[in-house]
Formats: sequence, structure tokens, C-alpha cells
Amino acid sequence: MAGTFSQIYIQYVFAVKGRENLLQKSWRDEVFKYISGIIKGKNQKPIIVNGVADHVHIFVGLKPAMSISDLVRDIKNNSSNFINEQKFLKRKFSWQEGYGAFSYAHSQIDNVYQYIKNQEEHHRKKTFKEEYLDFLQKFEIEYNEKYLFDWLD
Repeated sequence: MAGTFSQIYIQYVFAVKGRENLLQKSWRDEVFKYISGIIKGKNQKPIIVNGVADHVHIFVGLKPAMSISDLVRDIKNNSSNFINEQKFLKRKFSWQEGYGAFSYAHSQIDNVYQYIKNQEEHHRKKTFKEEYLDFLQKFEIEYNEKYLFDWLD
């Protein structure tokens, strides 16, 4: 019997609700490792998870049996539950609605990996809003400003 073989590379980007700087350095890596575990648990391939205090980038090798939206829903639900159960914050944590999902070729893996790995350095020069709008323009995604994240200016 013939099988289906493919690998789809997706970068997810999403923000903390209200774009607050809640992902503290002291426990951020633990959350990123947990997110990698969620991805593995869904039989997908986590390539890198990283971010800064107000948003996260996740790069995944996605099998076609898993939808982009189902995986990000599970990541957001399970990771926010984890953050709340660990009591990393004195109040309830949640992710903002929505996300960006951007696809890449196999030849781009290293560039995307390095970009995500260096998020803190990158955001010394560029705000999250500038970064996100650059993604939308680069990938030629039509958008209405009112449906984007809540921005902190």
C-alpha cells in the first residue's frame, strides 16, 4: 500500500493577552519546553520555540493529518493551563486571540531557526508590531488593522 510522505514547515506567532510582558525570563524556558512537549504529543516535529515577554514564535514540522489551527489551539490551551497551574503569575494567564502562521521551504529551516533563536536581540531593534506587519507584508497576506493583535505603542 502506498503511503503519503510530506513535511510542511510552519512558523506560528502569537501574543500574550493584552500584549502584556508576562512571560518572565525566570520561567519562560520551562513554558517553551512544555510547548515543545505538546507538539511532540501531537506527533508533530518541534523545531524551535522561543520568544520574549509578550509573544512567542514556534517553528514546527507539520504532518498533513494535523491542521494548522488545531495545533495552535492545543498549544495555546494547554500552555496557558500549564502557566496557571504552575502559578507563575498571581493572576490568570491567557494568550490573545488569533495567531500568524507562515510557511517555509526545507531550504529555509536554518534561517528561520536562527531568527527565532535570536528573538531578544532582534527585538532590541524592532517592535513586535513592526515585526508582525513585516511578516504580513513579506507573505503578501491581506489584513484589516482592526483584526490584528492589541498593540502596545
